[in-house]
Amino acid sequence: MAGTWWRDAVFYQVYVRSFADSNGDGVGDLAGIRSRLPYLAELGVDALWLNPFYRSPMADHGYDVADPRGVDPVFGTLADFDAMIADAHELGIKVTVDLVPNHSSDQHEWFKAALASPPGSHERERYIFREGRGPDGAEPPNNWTSVFGGPAWHRVIEADGRPGQWYLHLFAPEQPDLNWDNPEVMADLEKTLRFWLDRGADGFRIDVAHGLAKPPGLPDMPAEADTLDGASQPRFDFDGVHEIHRRIRKILDEYPDAMAVGEIWVQDVERLKLYLRADELHLAFNFVLVQARWRADELHKAIDDSLDTVRGTPAPPCWVWSNHDIVRHVSRFGEGLVGERRARAAAMLTFALPGVVYVYYGDEVGLPNVELPDEVLQDPTWERSGHTVRGRDACRIPMPWTPGEPPYGFSPEPVDTWLPQPAGWSPLAVSSQAGVEGSNHTLYREAIALRKTHEAFSGDMTWLEAPPGCLAFARDGGLVCLVNLTNHPVAVPPDRTVLLSSVPLVDGKLPGDATVWLI
Repeated sequence: MAGTWWRDAVFYQVYVRSFADSNGDGVGDLAGIRSRLPYLAELGVDALWLNPFYRSPMADHGYDVADPRGVDPVFGTLADFDAMIADAHELGIKVTVDLVPNHSSDQHEWFKAALASPPGSHERERYIFREGRGPDGAEPPNNWTSVFGGPAWHRVIEADGRPGQWYLHLFAPEQPDLNWDNPEVMADLEKTLRFWLDRGADGFRIDVAHGLAKPPGLPDMPAEADTLDGASQPRFDFDGVHEIHRRIRKILDEYPDAMAVGEIWVQDVERLKLYLRADELHLAFNFVLVQARWRADELHKAIDDSLDTVRGTPAPPCWVWSNHDIVRHVSRFGEGLVGERRARAAAMLTFALPGVVYVYYGDEVGLPNVELPDEVLQDPTWERSGHTVRGRDACRIPMPWTPGEPPYGFSPEPVDTWLPQPAGWSPLAVSSQAGVEGSNHTLYREAIALRKTHEAFSGDMTWLEAPPGCLAFARDGGLVCLVNLTNHPVAVPPDRTVLLSSVPLVDGKLPGDATVWLI
């Protein structure tokens, strides 16, 4: 249906530099994505979410944007984007792109102009510059910390060669926060929104959507509130953010099929609901599922919390297990075969739920996190934390397409990929699994196809009585989903037919760490 295509869509997150390399430089690019669109169409996904491919010095791999309306040469050209999106639409795949409104790169023309201008200037008003505390201004303006470690303030050297003002960066120093009290910032974002929508983009994922607005006076934060979550701290989830989202929504509503999903690390259900009012975001990632362990009680509560979040709002729930910022769920759920088995069961669980599902690239072949040697780590968290926090590189390893040796078909010829792929990944390669009965890839393809076409997946869900350590629920359309989170088999209702299972049933019973769909 026009305007609501996203309400039950399966989105596929493409971490652009790790998906497919077309030119042999070891870095994924837009032409690489275009070449793999038939694969994504066959997998059955409805839409893509592309991580940033804009001009950037890559201090945070594209989340430090120097030009939000230009393609970085490492990823290709605007012509490559146009060709990719045209092919995607021809295949019936929508394309959404990342929006990074909380901050820019320190190489953005605006910030370079700010550094070249004096305190109090128009140029500095686009960012958050403040005088330091203490008699000589040598202390940061407040006690805010960076999400990447260390203080959230950096002191600049003024034109006279002396230390001067400080600027705010909630992430890396190369990512100065924009001043959302300045109308020029919103005007520029509106220009960016229209630029990509006019080129055919179908929507946006909004980075740090609970950031942006800052409270007047920038009060100190509680000493214990050193997280990305907005609870009880002034760095995130300030009420002023909602007017920004209303402005964004007004523009999106001019494009009937456009949508936006927010990255919102807010635990309080009532606070999170505010982002989903009819004149704000269409969707919000709810990360309670990501934070739950492989236990029936924790997953039950996480699902209930997610449903409570959207209750009374126009938004459907939005389910995700993995992304570019968190440990892949194959690795979170256990070592080796245990994690692989639980991840298969988890995928079937979310595909059975009402709402939107996001799949992270490589989920469909069971990619795990990969522990990397210190010398290849690139996440700014590694340096900012004084080599105490390894960062997110382990969940961003380039995709294996064909068996053999690295780069496993990721690049057209042997090359060192931007992050190294491990030996022994041949069984995880797409062509090792595609069309193979029982493979992870086949399970995803079959599950997505049933979800899209079978009438049993319609309507709301209702919890059912389940054996201890298990979850069971029904959809209004007739589907029953049973998840066994124990290590022993449980009986399956004999009066129902098996539609799909994450592992074969044994003597009419569902083995441990498995999911079955029944009608």
